[in-house]
This record gives sequence, C-alpha cells and structure tokens, in this order.
Amino acid sequence: MPTKTATKESAGFSEEEKAAARARVQELKQTGDDREQGLRDVLNKLADMPEPDRSMGQRIHELVQTTAPELWPRTYYGMPAYATPGKNGKTICWFKPKSKFKVRYATIEFGFDAKLDDGKMWPVSWAIIELTPQTESQIKDLLRKAIG
Repeated sequence: MPTKTATKESAGFSEEEKAAARARVQELKQTGDDREQGLRDVLNKLADMPEPDRSMGQRIHELVQTTAPELWPRTYYGMPAYATPGKNGKTICWFKPKSKFKVRYATIEFGFDAKLDDGKMWPVSWAIIELTPQTESQIKDLLRKAIG
C-alpha cells in the first residue's frame, strides 16, 4: 500500500512546540535552587496568559500552594509547574493552558514521579473546561495523592 508523504503543515514541530523546547533549554540552563525565582517565573507566565487560562492557572497555582506547599514552583517547557525541592527536583505536575498549543481545553498533568499509580494503568492528564468546587476538590485529591 503506498504511503502518503507529509505535507509542510504536518512535517516537523509546530511553532508552539519549538517555543516550548526553547523554553525548556533555558530552564535547564538556569543555575541555583531558588524557590523565589521559580515563584516569580510562574507568576510571570500566569500574568502573560490570555483569559480564561490566566484565571484558571492562577487558581490552580493557589490550590497547589495550599494543598502541597512542599512543592516548589518553577516552569516546565514554559508552563507553570511544581516540583520537589531543589534545582534537580522532580517535576510533579504542571498546568498546560489551552492557548499554549491552541487547543480546546487546558490540562493539569502529572509527571513520572507523581505517586498516582493505580494498578496496571492510570491517568496522568486531566482536561479542565471550568474550575468548579467539585473540580477543585478533585485537583486537591490528585495533588495529595501525587506527593504521597
């Protein structure tokens, strides 16, 4: 069966993906284990987001800070993220705004070191359309479980 060749539109990384990769390279070059600098970086990223991502991201930031205060804010591929303490801390979760990749919903995602294990398969990414008391409660539960 013949294969279809890739079009220019689908070949390689999108501009948004390239920007995320550049952001990650910059993050890895940063030195020190400054929690305050990580907080400034996260707050700046949140401030630069369009609505409704900004409000949602700010509320998720508040939820993380109150539910899992031991996690350090920092950026991860240019997104607000939260990690175990120190420069080489493990990224536990991050907020991916829908505007970042021009998709229809934002997500909260969890990394490999989040302790969400549940049998042979479990979710690590949740789409968020709206933050309600119920979704906020679910996020808090996930955070508590993720940090063990």
